[in-house]
Amino acid sequence: MSYTSDALDWQQGLIATNLLVIGYNAWVGYLGGDRGVIVCSTNSPAIGVVGETFKVSFIPRIRIAAFLNAWLAAPDTVILRNHFMNAHILEAVDTYNPTTEVLLLLESFNQATFFYLKNLPITPPQCYEQVCKRWTEFQPQPNFSENTNANHLTY
Repeated sequence: MSYTSDALDWQQGLIATNLLVIGYNAWVGYLGGDRGVIVCSTNSPAIGVVGETFKVSFIPRIRIAAFLNAWLAAPDTVILRNHFMNAHILEAVDTYNPTTEVLLLLESFNQATFFYLKNLPITPPQCYEQVCKRWTEFQPQPNFSENTNANHLTY
């Protein structure tokens, strides 16, 4: 198995494990008034009783070009699949369906991978509803071993 295949397997596992949180944040961002992309970096995890957690952010369309220029221009950051350049990401943001799809940029070490998540088993609005119904499960509770947070991915 190649390095790229192993990396994608790990990343796809992270996405599958955290799809509810990813969809929730995508929908909250969209409800805030704009299309956009979810960004997560695995470079600075918080370590806790549930394992590693990673901060998730929503970057609205109006700020994506500047964000990509600054983030991806760093000499130690490269796009894993280099055919996804800024223009392609911006085009995806302009055309994706926020009610059924999610755009995710996942940074790991010195690489960033762009995921266009389609045909999801649960839509972003459904993720939002589930998180809202189970809100207490997504709040930090240091005494419990199985907590998550609506703004963090866990792996």
